[in-house]
Amino acid sequence: MTDSPAPDALRTTTLGEQGSPVLLCHGLFGQGKNWSQIGKALADRHRVTLVDMPDHGRSPWTERLDYLAMADSVAALIDEPAALVGHSMGGKAAMLAALRHPQQVERLVVVDVSPVAYRSADEFRRFIDAMLAIDLGALGSRGDADAALAEAVPDPGVRGFLLQNLQREDEGWRWLPNLEVLRRDLDALRGFPEVDAVYEDPVLWIAGSESGYVRDEFREAMEARFPAVRRVTVKGAGHWVHAERPAVVTELLRRFLDDA
Repeated sequence: MTDSPAPDALRTTTLGEQGSPVLLCHGLFGQGKNWSQIGKALADRHRVTLVDMPDHGRSPWTERLDYLAMADSVAALIDEPAALVGHSMGGKAAMLAALRHPQQVERLVVVDVSPVAYRSADEFRRFIDAMLAIDLGALGSRGDADAALAEAVPDPGVRGFLLQNLQREDEGWRWLPNLEVLRRDLDALRGFPEVDAVYEDPVLWIAGSESGYVRDEFREAMEARFPAVRRVTVKGAGHWVHAERPAVVTELLRRFLDDA
């Protein structure tokens, strides 16, 4: 396992030394390590790169959320044609990277997101407001932070996911994501930029059966940009399909990636 040293580029962790390259891009409030379990499972056959997306994890913060810039920063990590896998926000960035840099993306996996503008980001705004409301200077423990988030984020699993972004350092606690910018630019986050391009190579579109991010009404938009798309729905999974059904998603990825 190796970490990327470049301070001005997206931070990455590499798993595996042989096989074709695969990049895994997380969603909002995530980190590359959220894909570690699946990445390690794929690393016996592929060189897997876990990416910390802009304004997340150990990657640099930006002045504004811009999907096109995000897509280009991901494409800049690719030094030979690679498979690109993205969930939610990372899925939108991955789609745009494929549309803008098709020669670098030999196949694409989009996990529980569609190339559309969603109607609302109120849930994410509520999460960010609750995170920003915590007085980090007075925070005693991670348990105190969990208690502070409980009213706005009643699901303990979601709270645990958000709290992975709370880091203790010598000078105290800090949030890894660029929360102020993410909150300000939530409208951009829920949108999808217009790109006059079509990606012709294979695309696997994975949806959670209990999620509303991939719907039949979005199929036309997906197929217009990605005509070689194949949709698979994972039963009993919500939006975080890869975390809720990692074995199923791993098998889907194995079959798709090995079919090159």
